[in-house]
Amino acid sequence: METTTFTDDYSSGTEAPEDICQGVQLPYKHIFLPALYGTVFLVGIAGNALLMGALLFRRRTQRLIDIFIINLAVSDFIFLITLPFWVDKEMNSGLWRTGSFLCKGSSYIIAVNMYCSIFLLTCMSADRYLAIMHSSMARKIRTKFYSIILCICVWILSCLLGLPTLLSRELRHDYDGNTYCINKESTLTNWIGSLLLLILAFFVPLFSILTFYCSITRKLCVHYQKSGKRDKKLKKSLKVVFIVVIAFVFSWIPYNVFKFLVVISHIQGLKSSFCLPYEVALLGMELSSPFAFANSCTNPFIYYYFDDYIHRAMMQCMLPCMKISSSGTSIDTSDTRLSYSINTSAQGEDNSRKRRRSVSF
Repeated sequence: METTTFTDDYSSGTEAPEDICQGVQLPYKHIFLPALYGTVFLVGIAGNALLMGALLFRRRTQRLIDIFIINLAVSDFIFLITLPFWVDKEMNSGLWRTGSFLCKGSSYIIAVNMYCSIFLLTCMSADRYLAIMHSSMARKIRTKFYSIILCICVWILSCLLGLPTLLSRELRHDYDGNTYCINKESTLTNWIGSLLLLILAFFVPLFSILTFYCSITRKLCVHYQKSGKRDKKLKKSLKVVFIVVIAFVFSWIPYNVFKFLVVISHIQGLKSSFCLPYEVALLGMELSSPFAFANSCTNPFIYYYFDDYIHRAMMQCMLPCMKISSSGTSIDTSDTRLSYSINTSAQGEDNSRKRRRSVSF
């Protein structure tokens, strides 16, 4: 992912960081970046294709959460198709040889994939929250129809939020005739818009996800403490989505934090004595981008190892002649049991309080 621009036209007269700071060149990046991107491409394409095939064609019944998982896999698969163009770019020292359409289109798909992933993970976390914490409301809301409509809304919103990236990319030629896929010249208003978009479309959903899980975890701790027992099957209802969220956080947080610092540098403007933070942020974006891209190939492995239902589906897809044991508990069933257990415990406490009050009177 290219992070450099040539010049920024600031109407306020503030000097752009690129005018006074020289970026740090990463040694041997034309070797290890193509190798990393190529590995992510091969592993991710195979893994997500297997995951989609397993859930769409090898299972007769689908859980509600599988709708979100399939959409997440489709988003990752579409993104991974663009990686060969970035491999070619890194192998040719940053030169872009595949035309303006792919320059804009591949950058747009990367942005849409990030937004789609964070919004789908937010939906999955909210789904866990409703299923466990508000079972009566969940029975009305958690339907296949509403889940499909929600995914459609996520795709539409992600495509709209990716438009600034689509419009900001262009091919630029240097004095030697070399072609680069970079950002257009931006005004201070554009950078402020980028900052707001980064906060509202990434950090706010991420905060929502963490809030959902903190609430669920606190509720479970109180429930297990009072009941005096821990059901391993019930805990699986949270483990899969939680691990997927953690993988996404560790993959995308570094890149977006460095991007945040770069945007702040453009908004504030820099003096020559403050070039080091800006250069470190640019270098951080370049180093963290492979980890962000790698997130698209990790999810199939997480589902395979931690979700018994998907494990069986993927095994049936790979080995159709083999009989796979149907042991294990689905996430939806575990949520139902956990919600029932919590509600039963809460009702017991309410009845106990009412008896104590009646005795006291």
